[in-house]
Amino acid sequence: MSDSTQDLAVTLFSEILAVDQLARSYVARVLPKGMELSHFSVLNHLAHAGVEKSPAQLARTFHLTRGAMTNTLSKLEWAGWVHIRPDWEDARRKMVSISTSGITARDAAVIAIAPVIAEVVETVGADKVRVALPVLREMRMKLSKVEQS
Repeated sequence: MSDSTQDLAVTLFSEILAVDQLARSYVARVLPKGMELSHFSVLNHLAHAGVEKSPAQLARTFHLTRGAMTNTLSKLEWAGWVHIRPDWEDARRKMVSISTSGITARDAAVIAIAPVIAEVVETVGADKVRVALPVLREMRMKLSKVEQS
């Protein structure tokens, strides 16, 4: 790998990390009261999945420890946004599903987030974002494979 490729890679990842930090901060400020970004991420995932997931599956999906995911799920259950039940086939495991109020909370968060993100996309330009998406998606998939090995 050439020095220029390494420099490009470092610059790219520096930008990605900076955008990630700023985007998280920006989005966290507009989330409904009491909702954290981690809560929204789990609710959004469960809403799109449409099926129950185990805490271990969710921890793998979000690249978190089981303990960190259990903490987030406890807060979501306390808020009434998820249901956690024993796995009928293996009582040692639990299964998590989004509740009706969780869907409502997730939808409220999307309504709050959408204009903020749309403003950024509009400022940058939708055409530039469309060009960037496949590259970012491919990088995510590559990194996901590295993470799994």
